Amino acid sequence: MQLATTSFMDKAVSPPALYALPIPTRNLPSRFLCCSNPSTAATYTSWSPPPVPATTVTAPPVLKRRTRYRKQYPGESKGITEEMRFVAMRLRNRNGKKIDSQSDGDNTQSDSDDNAPDESDADASESDCEKETWQPSLQGFLRYLVDSKLVFDTVERIVDDSNDVAYAYFRMTGLERSEAVSRDLEWFGEQGNVIPEPSNAGVSYAKYLKELSETSAPIFLCHFYNIYFSHISGGQVIARQVSERLLGGRELEFCTWEGDVPELIRGVREKLIKLGEHWSRDDKNKCLRETTKSFRSLGLIVRLIILETK
Repeated sequence: MQLATTSFMDKAVSPPALYALPIPTRNLPSRFLCCSNPSTAATYTSWSPPPVPATTVTAPPVLKRRTRYRKQYPGESKGITEEMRFVAMRLRNRNGKKIDSQSDGDNTQSDSDDNAPDESDADASESDCEKETWQPSLQGFLRYLVDSKLVFDTVERIVDDSNDVAYAYFRMTGLERSEAVSRDLEWFGEQGNVIPEPSNAGVSYAKYLKELSETSAPIFLCHFYNIYFSHISGGQVIARQVSERLLGGRELEFCTWEGDVPELIRGVREKLIKLGEHWSRDDKNKCLRETTKSFRSLGLIVRLIILETK
């Protein structure tokens, strides 16, 4: 019995039988290699992604920025005087109706009547009364001449006495009116008429001109040009009409010049255009705004002819 057991155990643990048993192995990756030879170390096989075909990348087209030019003001290509003329023409048009260019006073009257109610249904007697109220008077015409003398005295004295080089170009232009209107007022005094004092319209405008002459030559010169242009284009026409109605058609020295008036005003215009070429756009814009003030101030003076003293 003991012999049998020993024989069985010898079979169970016999080395040849043990080595004959199958040894389970894992499917290891090929990169893990074991070798009993220490000279051959474990190696790692590197992996690289498949090659990507080269593509040509084109940059987006460069868009050139469009050059934007400032829109010109009406008349800008011809000079500052033409720009002011466009402003003056706009002042003569109200509510789609063109106002007679003979009178700056009519422009001012239109400004005040733009928002007035329609009086087409008014009584005929009321309309007749209103027409009589706006008839020119000799006293009103004298007030107009006195204020005009004050304005012309102011601008001509400023130009003559100023040390500003820009003003020197406008001396002795042949358009001067202060001496002429002084002789007309002297004649009215000889006829027994009382010469009034300047009104608030003339005094305030003369004061404003003096202040402008000390602060801004461009703005003052634009007023200077508008004053003479306004008198030539409209003021003298009104004065002649009043003279025909009240003075029997007497020729006033205020409305006569020794030289050719279109040539004289053209000379002043060309000088102002030359100076305006050196002004900034901001100065020109201020001149355009001041053109409105100039014509309205002159319109208040012209309006004295038809306003009755209360």
